[in-house]
Amino acid sequence: MQYEVQLERAAVKRSGLLNKITKDYKKNYRLYLLVLPVILFYLIFSYIPMYGVLMAFQNYSPGKGILGSKWIGLDNFQMFFQSAYFGRVLWNTLKISFYSLLFDFPAPIIFALLLNELKWLKGKNIVQTITYMPHFISIVVVCGMIKSFTMDTGVINYIVSFFGGTPATMLSDPSLFVPIYVISDIWQNVGWSSIIFIAAISTIDPSFYEASEMDGANRFHQIIHITIPSLIPTIVILLILRLGSMLNVGFEKIILLYNPGIYSTSDVISTFVFRRGLVELNWGFSAAVGLFNSVINFILVVGANYISRKTNENSLW
Repeated sequence: MQYEVQLERAAVKRSGLLNKITKDYKKNYRLYLLVLPVILFYLIFSYIPMYGVLMAFQNYSPGKGILGSKWIGLDNFQMFFQSAYFGRVLWNTLKISFYSLLFDFPAPIIFALLLNELKWLKGKNIVQTITYMPHFISIVVVCGMIKSFTMDTGVINYIVSFFGGTPATMLSDPSLFVPIYVISDIWQNVGWSSIIFIAAISTIDPSFYEASEMDGANRFHQIIHITIPSLIPTIVILLILRLGSMLNVGFEKIILLYNPGIYSTSDVISTFVFRRGLVELNWGFSAAVGLFNSVINFILVVGANYISRKTNENSLW
């Protein structure tokens, strides 16, 4: 009897929930139609392709497909962990990601703070336009420019030779690849990435600055005690998202810049996946390495979100 009562209550709850959903849809159907393309986009390009993760556990053959390929369990992962390249690509990925996080992430914050102090409106617009432009240049063109600038007859080596240095093709020196990558990344993205921080600064109540001026605070004190604390929630959210893609170093740029002579410092997980998957046609092994990369990124974003929520109550969820 008690079991029947529980079933009846569950049926009433389901019926009530269904009625709420139906009423909400009739009331806001235009909003549901508006979000439908976004849902379809992620469904088609993000969720359905997850079926391909099975390739990581197979000796995948395009002719046989996922259902027909031989299942080999964790062999692909074992091959990667025991590979002579495992330590190198993991270390290079972490090193480039760390230096990008150390220099590339705070650069737009600093730029937004400096731009906010510029009172000449026309000059501010000119600076913003100039710094936004590199973001819209094709990555192929950007890499071509970097190669031209860093070759032995390029403009950078011309400056080096002017001050008494010896010109050299910089992209042939393994020790220079990481600085070139990070500096060029800052140049390309600092203006565009600063937009969200500039927008956050514009929402700060001007009365805070007026009150601080009455208390004798100068512009530097206002930046330290008003502007930066107001940016903390935005910085934390973007930092969590950045950590979630820590191992996803942009392989397009690296592939266009690197060469076998500098693999020791430039070969990362994503480029390793590209070579093994598309060049050597080892699909299963490549999928296993990519899955390893995604799992680590997931752990990083969940861990960063947990720590942030416990320490300063700012988090994604």
